[in-house]
Amino acid sequence: MMVIILKAIMISGRTLGQGATCEAKMSPEFFKATSTCALAESDYDALGIPKDGNVLVRTRSGEVVVSAKREGGIPPGLIFMPMGPWANAVVGPKTGGCGTPLYKGVEAEVTGTDRRVKGVRELFADLETEGQR
Repeated sequence: MMVIILKAIMISGRTLGQGATCEAKMSPEFFKATSTCALAESDYDALGIPKDGNVLVRTRSGEVVVSAKREGGIPPGLIFMPMGPWANAVVGPKTGGCGTPLYKGVEAEVTGTDRRVKGVRELFADLETEGQR
């Protein structure tokens, strides 16, 4: 099976779903609202992602599996991830002196995957383990 890799620019930001659930970060609603990656319809199709499929998003700072969403308003070559633990896993720690990571313009590679999306506790445990290496 040939693996297709999409080179993309990732942006992250607040969404209504993320904002409505951010007070309960361990809830299923927060998980559903923030563990996603929206892609242009043409990019979604090119990657061959099945309905309700997942993608692996990889940047210089790390990688994370999230559920893929087909989004008509996103231009090809751009992906959007709601602010939250899954986006933070790939944004990186550099702040450029302003105290906030760069949530926009992150170079990323995206591939379809059969791997499951990890829950927030698993994600944090993995990030902690990586930080100890």
